[in-house]
Amino acid sequence: MNVGILGYGYWGKNLFRNFFQNKKVQIKSVLDIDRKKLEELENTYPNILLTDSLEDFLSQVDAVVIATPVSTHYQLARKSLQLGKHILLEKPMATSYKEAQELAQLAKYNNLLLMIDHTFLYTGAVQKMRDFIDRQELGNIHYIDSTRINLGHFQPDVNVLWDLAAHDISICNYLLQEEPISVQAIGISHTENQIENIAYLTLHYASRKIAHFNCSWSSPVKVRQMLVGGDKKMIVWNDLEATEKVKIYNTGYEIKSEEDKTKILVDYRVGDIFVPKLALREALAVLVEDFVEAIFQKREPISSARLGVSVVRILEAAEVSIKNKGKEIFLEEIC
Repeated sequence: MNVGILGYGYWGKNLFRNFFQNKKVQIKSVLDIDRKKLEELENTYPNILLTDSLEDFLSQVDAVVIATPVSTHYQLARKSLQLGKHILLEKPMATSYKEAQELAQLAKYNNLLLMIDHTFLYTGAVQKMRDFIDRQELGNIHYIDSTRINLGHFQPDVNVLWDLAAHDISICNYLLQEEPISVQAIGISHTENQIENIAYLTLHYASRKIAHFNCSWSSPVKVRQMLVGGDKKMIVWNDLEATEKVKIYNTGYEIKSEEDKTKILVDYRVGDIFVPKLALREALAVLVEDFVEAIFQKREPISSARLGVSVVRILEAAEVSIKNKGKEIFLEEIC
């Protein structure tokens, strides 16, 4: 299968490396509007078509990997699908729920794979967390709390939630296998373009779960931490840890029924901490493998278009909530 890389920036280079290492595909073409980036490849890969022409690029490939700014995703993916190309699309998949839905429907209509690059789903940490949840080791999940902050690059076209919370939303959807019914978000911009660089997002679920995300490009320290709380056990995932990224706390609580409704009796349990062994393969390599095998086996990948559409819908609702000073927005209102 011939693959083309559309966008050879920071992430495009990582995708190029992992597709090049996959033995079941061949990189046939690379497109970027910056000729200097293509010059990096000319001497090393003389058999790959390097171009800034979309028509020439698409004529060479069976599958397209799109790693360009989110504002370009819809048009590039739509044209590629219309020409019969399978697609791996950078997150978030589009700038609106309507666009995301249309792309997913177009892929389904043309019997093509549209997969979204939510790479964190393929990490050993998230896979292990999902395994513990599936085996009901944590009991009933009550909450997820995530902090994703750093002194980062201020994006010119999307706010900090579209940039950072997209990761956490995809992880929550994957771990819980449940979509929220409503969201609330607040944020603030410290730039003239009024794009929020600090934001807080809360997801509400029909099952009474709650998820909260703290996202910022304005922190002096980098933090990548998620807590998953169950009534039997709890998980702490620190992605910046070199070795012990995931810790399972044999800690929980049970609320006892009381005739006197003014009193709350809670039975706490504190036990051992378990550090599970995680798969060490690069997440992006596992994602590329899932993309390739999903095409050959005609199956849905882990990071499906369906999941990608859900992430965009939640982000759009969050943006509406921010503009309305934290108003609760029900997802059914986003259509």
